[in-house]
Amino acid sequence: GWACWKTYLSRPETDGYRCDAMGILGIALRQNGRPEEALPVLEANLALRRRYWSHEEKSILVAQTSLANCLGDLGRLDEALVLVRGIYARRAATLGVSHVDAILSGCTLAISLN
Repeated sequence: GWACWKTYLSRPETDGYRCDAMGILGIALRQNGRPEEALPVLEANLALRRRYWSHEEKSILVAQTSLANCLGDLGRLDEALVLVRGIYARRAATLGVSHVDAILSGCTLAISLN
């Protein structure tokens, strides 16, 4: 995570590799038991994707999923649920409810409600 981020940090924020590196860093921090540190990184990553790559819906949904998972790790379940509902709704609307990604998002939503 950190090595990837340091490699691309000096690039402009509009650089796709820099944005990807930020996402990788956030995921790595979360997966290594550091969700408090991952949260602002994942929030910034989602904001950048929405600002500069708003047409790349799949990458935005992936960033939202990472953020929702991190919020869940931190016990912020209500905030995570809002994101998970939005992810499912968007995938169902764009892909159809029978698409595997929509079904997986629906399963994630069902688990979140438990």
